[in-house]
Amino acid sequence: MTPTTEQEQVVETVRGGGPVKVKAYAGAGKTSTLRMAAEARGRARGLYLAFNKEIANEAARKFPQNTRCRTVHSLAYSGTRPEITRKLRNPVEPPHQLALRYGLGKLHLPTTIGKDLELSPSKVARMVMDGAARFCRSAQAEPLAWHIPVDAIVKDDEAEHLREALLPSVKRLWSEYLDPAAPSAIGHDTYVKLWQLSRPRIGADFILFDEAQDADGLMLSVLRAQQCQVIYVGDPYQQIYEWRGAVNAMDHIRAPECALTESFRFGPAIAQLASRVLALMDEDTPVRGQNGVASRILHESALGQERFDAVLCRKNATVLTHLAQGIGRGDRVAVRANVDELRAFADGAEQLMRGQRIGYPATLALFETWEEVQEYAESFAGRDLKPLVTLIDNEGVDYLRLILTRVSPEDEADYIVSTVHRAKGLEWDRVQLAGDFKFKNGDDGKLTMAPEEMRLLYVAMTRAKHVLDVSEIRRDLYTMFREAGV
Repeated sequence: MTPTTEQEQVVETVRGGGPVKVKAYAGAGKTSTLRMAAEARGRARGLYLAFNKEIANEAARKFPQNTRCRTVHSLAYSGTRPEITRKLRNPVEPPHQLALRYGLGKLHLPTTIGKDLELSPSKVARMVMDGAARFCRSAQAEPLAWHIPVDAIVKDDEAEHLREALLPSVKRLWSEYLDPAAPSAIGHDTYVKLWQLSRPRIGADFILFDEAQDADGLMLSVLRAQQCQVIYVGDPYQQIYEWRGAVNAMDHIRAPECALTESFRFGPAIAQLASRVLALMDEDTPVRGQNGVASRILHESALGQERFDAVLCRKNATVLTHLAQGIGRGDRVAVRANVDELRAFADGAEQLMRGQRIGYPATLALFETWEEVQEYAESFAGRDLKPLVTLIDNEGVDYLRLILTRVSPEDEADYIVSTVHRAKGLEWDRVQLAGDFKFKNGDDGKLTMAPEEMRLLYVAMTRAKHVLDVSEIRRDLYTMFREAGV
């Protein structure tokens, strides 16, 4: 291919040495640009770092021989003692068993919405386990109280007190992970953390770090400590993993910056809509589409008139609704979502119908009865739950469990229903956005979105190549644009 002016600038900047940041919009030829940059380094030893094995393997088929393609985890695994990595095979301790072993009991916490949040011993144990996991993705040398996640609706002083109370348990669990003789199973993040604490030196003359916007504090600290050239590549507007500890290296690295703003994925119509979302995030540079790629936006429902390759949802509960609707029509539907949480929704609904409180999934954890869920689903705040609640009321939870057994493999499906998080990095010809994207009224009374929600919407929009259906969010979307003046 003939390089664009932007791609040539990236290559020249990389050739000059020193750290480089490349802001690459969705579909902007990032991989081909990095391949050209690697070729420009000649005999220098290169390393392309990806977040998963599938991406690393695909890159290995495209990059020149001077560049190895690895995942962060494969580097860390090879640098960790076998007596630790063998603990990956140990049986995982269930949360209720950890709660019993650590003496963790049931808790009632006051919330900002006027009703107590009840945490079962298993839920408290899960918070301890999550605290250890978040520490493993951080740059800190030991677990700290703020690593422990507490639901945002818990009052601040209560949340702080709870974190301090649980911190000794998190430190105890971490020490068990490090003990070869302890039966505690470890996760992959554990050996990556150990590798980071060992202050590794990566054998390369230059490192291409892909999806840098999703970097956590741990990986950022490893790369900053290297003495070779590091090229950070990512799209700050595709950062959707803050909940997992991502810190967005694009904001934290001081280095010459290049940009890839021309998308080869879609045409002008989709590019213009995505650029309006970028403008809401104070980005002055629009994403540019290809004039030769036909793309269009659907503003009215095309159900029954047009087939889509993917339906993208913000929440797992909405995935379940679209799955049920599709199977009810006789469609073959594949799913990209947390299937365990989908099953847990059915179990949780059944428990609430029996008058039992639950701690998981979070969507149902605040309610004491199924009647409260039904009432909430009728409100504006709970409107995205309405189709699922109606489905359960009409068909029962066993029907919900049944449709989860009817999920088709992706290569045999008519279309995929996916959360946006599971769709990241993928693309389809025809994409429909579900109606559960979260709009809110700002302090000035105008319709807006939280920054993380805007980024989620931008990622969802830019998965489409030719057709993007926004009919389910059209009214709120264009009201937001109009009121913001974009």
